[in-house]
Amino acid sequence: MGTLPELFPEILSKGRRNVPKDLSLEDIARLSGVSRSTVSRVINDQPYVSQKNREKVLRIIREHNFQPNLAARALASQRSRVIGVLIPHDVSDLFADPFFPILLKGITLASNELGYGVTLWLSTVRNHHRSFYDSVFNESLIDGLIIASATFDETFLKWLSNFRKPSVFVGAAPSSMPNVSFVDVDNRNGGFMATRHLLDIGCHRIGMIEGRQKQSSSDQRREGYIEALEKADIPIDPELIIPHGNYTESGGYEAMKRLLVRDVDGVFAASDIMALGAMRAIREAGLRVPQDIAVIGFDGVPYGAISNPPLSTISQPIDLLGEETARTLVYVLDNDVPHALYKILPVALVVRESTSRMVD
Repeated sequence: MGTLPELFPEILSKGRRNVPKDLSLEDIARLSGVSRSTVSRVINDQPYVSQKNREKVLRIIREHNFQPNLAARALASQRSRVIGVLIPHDVSDLFADPFFPILLKGITLASNELGYGVTLWLSTVRNHHRSFYDSVFNESLIDGLIIASATFDETFLKWLSNFRKPSVFVGAAPSSMPNVSFVDVDNRNGGFMATRHLLDIGCHRIGMIEGRQKQSSSDQRREGYIEALEKADIPIDPELIIPHGNYTESGGYEAMKRLLVRDVDGVFAASDIMALGAMRAIREAGLRVPQDIAVIGFDGVPYGAISNPPLSTISQPIDLLGEETARTLVYVLDNDVPHALYKILPVALVVRESTSRMVD
């Protein structure tokens, strides 16, 4: 039997011609007729290069599909053009909640559009300790860090306070760090709108299922819930506020079982996923949504629109939240901003069948 080159000479020769050669900066300089330093300035998008020479270099780069060595480029420019994204929660919870894939999509799209790559750190219960934070906050090949859905425990805040690169939070930054930028949605107004809607359809005993402990979004949504009840002259019953639903379906389910014995006729869950868990508990108890208990969530994730019944929600622009967070971090990196930047995005009430009963 013949060898591979003997059997397929034409195919192999075509394959060799289509594989781009690994070029060095010296090769690009020779082919474009400029100096090596000019090539380096073009690759790193630096000034002091004539338009004519810049076009020569870029033409050779395009023709040969040249990809610069990122590590070498980082050493030369002190910039890696890579953004880190840290989500310090159990990875098993993250992929059960569609909020995070949508958020990461927005971050990645905006970062790539602005010429930055993205590297992701996900935690687990087992590695959520010093060695994990060591690997994240001592990472040298990132320019800055996006921190999503963080709970502000002492260990986390200690490591973050020693991080010397720009950071931007998805969600409000901790009060102890007023100089850290963040992008958030109007959580308090969303909590108010959800509770006000339940009042408007005739609910009188409204329970709330909170999210994670020591997390700004959960705290602000609870504040909106309380504000709506106070404005309606309804006394706040602490037994109707169930803590630590943890933004999980199982957390919403367990919290709802506690509310079922407290004679509620409406429930505001601080996330859609918890609201879906709450509706499961209501059905298992032989009750109906919304006829017996009306339910509204928060997020506007796709699952809610196809649940049984379809879930009313406070819709937040999750993809835009990711995009704006990435744009804020890149702006800080590219402009050496000396102060914190803040942006709050609006939310909207979406009414579906889970709260569609008529007012008594």
